[in-house]
This record gives sequence, C-alpha cells and structure tokens, in this order.
Amino acid sequence: MALEVNHETNDIVFSTGQIKVNGTAVGGDNTPNFWYGSRGVFGGGNPAASGYSNVIQYITIASTGNATDFGDLSADRSILAACSNGTRGVFGGGRNDADYGAVNIIEYITIASTGNATDFGDLNNSLYGLASCAGGGRGLFGGGYDNASSFVNVIDYITIDSTGNATDFGDLTRGVYEHAACSNGLRGVFGGGDNGAGSKYNVVDYVTIATTGNASDFGDLTVARDQPVSCSSAAGRGVFAGGIISGGTDTIDYITIATTGNATDFGNLSGNRFGGGSCSDGSRGVFAGGFVGDRVNTIEYITIASTGNVTDFGDLTASFQDLFGSCSGT
Repeated sequence: MALEVNHETNDIVFSTGQIKVNGTAVGGDNTPNFWYGSRGVFGGGNPAASGYSNVIQYITIASTGNATDFGDLSADRSILAACSNGTRGVFGGGRNDADYGAVNIIEYITIASTGNATDFGDLNNSLYGLASCAGGGRGLFGGGYDNASSFVNVIDYITIDSTGNATDFGDLTRGVYEHAACSNGLRGVFGGGDNGAGSKYNVVDYVTIATTGNASDFGDLTVARDQPVSCSSAAGRGVFAGGIISGGTDTIDYITIATTGNATDFGNLSGNRFGGGSCSDGSRGVFAGGFVGDRVNTIEYITIASTGNVTDFGDLTASFQDLFGSCSGT
C-alpha cells in the first residue's frame, strides 16, 4: 500500500484514500475520507474591465511561488465553478464572453498533467454564479443564475470519473448565486450568496453527497455576503473568505463540517476582497485574485487547522477576478 507523509502536519495519506492524522483515522462515520492536494488550478475569470479568459493556471500549494500556465478552457468564460476527485478537475457552467449569457458546459482536465480542457457533458441548466464541491467521486453544482433571469436552487451531480451529463440531485433551501461551497468528503456545504434583489445571505446549507435529496439548514456565516470563496481541510474544517457586504470584506470564518452550527471568526485577508478563487491541499488553504478597488494578482494562504491572518504566497499570471472555477488534486 502506497502512502504519502506530510511531515508538517503528521498526516498520512494512503493509496486507498484513507487519512490518518497522528494515527487517528478521519472522515466520520468510519468511512474513509478521500483527500488529494499539492496542485491547485484556477480556470477562466475576468482579467480586464471587458472580456473574459480561457486561461487555466496552477500552483503547487505546499510551496509558495507564482502561478504557471496550465492550458486553456474551450472558450473564454467567467463566474464558473469547479470540483475534483483528486485526479480529474471539472469545470461547470459560467458566463460566456460573446453575449454574457450563462452556459451549461462541463469540461475536465487531468490535474497532474498540463494541457487544455476536454468536453465532459452538460449541466441540466445554463448557469453562472453557481458553486461546486465533491466527495466520494461525486461532484455537485448548486445554485446559480440562468438565462431566464432566475436565481435557482437546483443542485446537479456528476460522477467525476465518467463523462456524461449532470443528473438532478435536489434543491438548496433558497435560490442563490455567487455563493461558495466546500466539503469534508461526506457532507457538502454551500454558504453565503445573493438573491439578486439586494439581499445577501449568511445562510449555510448542507447535503450528504452520497445520497440525493434537498439541502438542510446548517447554520449561519458570521456576516451576510456574496462572492466569498471557500475551501476545507482533511480534518473537516471549512473556511469562507472575503466577499461583498456593501463593499468588499476581509473576513475569514470557519465551520466544522461534520457538526451543524454557526461559523466562527478565523482571521482576515490582507485587504477587503471579493470574487477570487480558492483551493486546498488538505492542510493549507489558498486564496487567489479578486477585486479590491481593481483586479489583483495576489495569492495568499492560511493553515486551516490554526486560526489567524493570511500570509503572502505569490502572484497569479495576471490580475483576475471571478476565479471561482478553482480546485486541487494530486
């Protein structure tokens, strides 16, 4: 059995996907949790006042430094979502660069090898501003804004290993877009967002990823906001960072995904920021790009297990906002 040891955190990741932290298995309900990391990817986004991007760029999460070109999406788009099974990264939905309409495109990359995205299938609806998470090989895409000018509560799912169209999973508790999602491998949580009528949410919903059905109330973020970013740790802590209140915020808060309840203050970003991207290697959470008076190329990170403010990581290949299409893998 192959294994990888993280000497900074004493985490041991087995080839079966089971994780032990200081000798104790984590994942909940005696179910092995699957966690992968090391490479973070960011797809699409908005690098300019007009015009979107097809660029995919990547970083090595465990070592600080600047992002490198990975390849391209099939077309320029922004405000999409992404998830991963550790090997394959999947990008879904988004807003196109031609008429700023929503798309139903799903495409994928092999995270370990650079190159362009390949067609995967279609979402059930054309959506942008949706959020995505994954667990047990299943990827979820929830919420978003459609071409009928509706803020939807729909959740779709895919089996990441096998290409094909998405299937209906259930519904969020509300119609919402520009929210964020993360997972502990078993439970997916969706937090924050906007209903398009000037109301920003502090609501956090959750679902059990392996079983289809509607979302249930989890608790509340420390402050209502849209366009936050989110990631999680191998031990099951989820963090939500930045977003829009009336202007940007530097707030980072966290939840324990296995237990419902309200979020707790974690620390702060280096400035008030919204609309960036995020990913994690199970230990370190990374926040990239966003808007702070203008688009930024900043990448910064936290150690998810310990609360505190961010540390500088490096720079994106250019200044971007709306980098929601981000994920990580081996």
